[in-house]
Amino acid sequence: MADDSADVIKLRIGKGDPVLGREIAVTELCQECHALDGNSTAPATPKLAGQYSQYLIKQLADLKKGARKHQTMNIIAASLDDADAVDVAAYFASLKKMKGDAPRNLPKARALFENGDPARGLPSCVSCHGPDGKGLVVGTTFNPVIGGQQHTYLRGQLASWKIGERRNSADGVMNRFVQPLSDAEIDELAEYISGL
Repeated sequence: MADDSADVIKLRIGKGDPVLGREIAVTELCQECHALDGNSTAPATPKLAGQYSQYLIKQLADLKKGARKHQTMNIIAASLDDADAVDVAAYFASLKKMKGDAPRNLPKARALFENGDPARGLPSCVSCHGPDGKGLVVGTTFNPVIGGQQHTYLRGQLASWKIGERRNSADGVMNRFVQPLSDAEIDELAEYISGL
């Protein structure tokens, strides 16, 4: 299936109502940080455009119950009921996927992204996030779109996984993946992924 085929878009959107979700996003001022087109320009604020709705719903639920920490988003997530969260997630999922300008020539980061590092037991990023980091569904797990995400946001999240501040990935896979990476590798990997 092509990336933007009707079936893929339907899978990304899920069961929510994107039209209602847009209205809720405007009412709740989601666009103030994430932009109405889901492509935030604030370096530390994630882009949401084309993200899997199931992933967004999980993140909102984790923020709501405090399993993921962010001072502003914990409050906003708590203000959304479950149905509103599903619709808002469907709205952002319905948008054209985020895209980077172009990956920089970072051979080590590209090798980690595409091949992982078997010597350190690191899987490739593509094994979970798909080619070009545009997300991948594995069984019932919706692995997020990361290609084209903000460099600063990616770097911050990878660092949070490494120090254990963030622990809400399936079976702690992100904590295990990031643990062996150096700060320089994290920065280069984030920069490479942001360009995809």
